[in-house]
Amino acid sequence: PFQATQLWNGIIRALHSQLEIKRRRQHLKTYKNCFTGSNAVDVVLSHLMQSMYLSCNDISRLKGVRVCQALMDHKVFEPVGAKLYLFKNGKETEFEDTDTSLYRFVNGNLDPPLQGKNEDNENLSPEQVCKQKTKRSDKKKVEELLRSICVHASLPPKTVVKEPIHLLSKRVIEDVWKQQTLLRLLQLIDIPLLEDILVSSVKTKPGCFGKEEDLVIPNTFLDREVTCGLNLPELDRWLYAAVECLEYFPDQFIVMVSQQLPQSTDEPSNLNTYKKILFDIITKYYSQKKESLLAAQDLHVHSGIIELIEKGKTDQALEALQLYLKLLAPNIREELHRLLAFLAIASESEGYRLQKQFENRLVIIKTCTKFILQNRTLSKPQAELLTQFLMDNHSELFKTPLTLLELTSRRLESLLEGQDPDINSGFTFCQRITPQEYEDQKQQTNQYLLALIQEMDNDPTVPLKQKKKLI
Repeated sequence: PFQATQLWNGIIRALHSQLEIKRRRQHLKTYKNCFTGSNAVDVVLSHLMQSMYLSCNDISRLKGVRVCQALMDHKVFEPVGAKLYLFKNGKETEFEDTDTSLYRFVNGNLDPPLQGKNEDNENLSPEQVCKQKTKRSDKKKVEELLRSICVHASLPPKTVVKEPIHLLSKRVIEDVWKQQTLLRLLQLIDIPLLEDILVSSVKTKPGCFGKEEDLVIPNTFLDREVTCGLNLPELDRWLYAAVECLEYFPDQFIVMVSQQLPQSTDEPSNLNTYKKILFDIITKYYSQKKESLLAAQDLHVHSGIIELIEKGKTDQALEALQLYLKLLAPNIREELHRLLAFLAIASESEGYRLQKQFENRLVIIKTCTKFILQNRTLSKPQAELLTQFLMDNHSELFKTPLTLLELTSRRLESLLEGQDPDINSGFTFCQRITPQEYEDQKQQTNQYLLALIQEMDNDPTVPLKQKKKLI
């Protein structure tokens, strides 16, 4: 009655059609045909909401992570890198909802493990019967997981799950995502001009490895020098985060690192030398860049978010930042993500001490704010406040808000059903009032204006010429 198999198949098809699969680099190594853990969770949640008409209050991101864990356990996809070794050796691997965890489909196989089987076991050997029972047991576990999502959403167990129809082009889906992102952003902050956001002010950099045609750093000796010299498997969080940032640097900076690093990290003094060299290289690279990672043209967005932070509306500020970052070019988002992760770790007091006189956090904020945001219109305290907020919330910034997933799913569903999406956008920017309420408000406005004029006219401190100008 629940049709778990149908929903399971739909989830897998949605992953294959909607995931951003491309060549990615991690720890100075390149992996082909990969996608990130957070991207997989976004697609799963969007599919579940679209298929079952769930609201954002009915399904949590944790549920999406559990579904992805089940998909990985059933060999739909597998982790990439060091975790793949554990996965293939039968050790339990936990699915991670992050932009740094990489996964790829197993052999490109689209066939899910939950296909309907013939229940007649007469012609099967005992070993085959045992295997079939095991598969049915796995199927029951997944059915229970998917059923728990429906129960959590107060959906009747016998509801027939509607099979999604993939009739929309990728261009249409991308346009809907951008439209809904902008509409939701406009609800949270006031943006007087949309031109700079509609036509993204952040262009994709040439030579970044985010593109399919991008190549690895050509000098393989440099890769070996850095990775072998750093003894990557034993690196602490600080050094891992620093090496992640280096992947966006040009060759001359990698050469600089390889020439300065000591040969061994066994001694604590050498380890601190590594950290000092890497921190100096990172700050030197970003100090030489003419533009900050967040474009100056998006000042109105930055100002609106800072205003929310100053008023203590941190939840709204976090969602507004999540929406704004989705509008940036993918390579800029990834570079910013890595830099913020490094700055957050480097700012911890128990880590490597950057300066003896000041705490790490103060040094990072004073030194690195200009790397992220440079705008003469914003005061220095405002820019530093935004940088501090970005660092404190770097692990949540690059996830898709559930509200946006819900709104986008509804819009795509209306397009599939042939409805006019412009009739009801799902957003309300004004409220309908009665004619009497309008007249009352109009009279109140006139009274307030008259009182203001009289107050200015009776003010002896204001010159007559200034009074006329103000009135």
